Amino acid sequence: MADFFEEFSRRVSDVASDITKKTGDTLEIQKIKSNVRTLKRANERDLADIGRMVYEKFQSGEVSDMDYVTLCEEIEKREEEIEKQEEEIVKIQGEI
Repeated sequence: MADFFEEFSRRVSDVASDITKKTGDTLEIQKIKSNVRTLKRANERDLADIGRMVYEKFQSGEVSDMDYVTLCEEIEKREEEIEKQEEEIVKIQGEI
């Protein structure tokens, strides 16, 4: 009977050890994934800033590269359309 309890105790101890290791591994993986997400968000923010700077230079006439000019002109068109649609919203709200 003592052998049974010793074996049972050893198995419980082994399972607890495995669970502890897996929990530690899971936490470490989540920490790494969180760091990766943080780095990706920082890159997205920097890319947006670069784009904003190029667009501002385009608006002041400082950009001549046609790849940039074409993209900036498309942005300008969408900005104008956004403005028209926002005016339409104001008009509709005024009628209500």
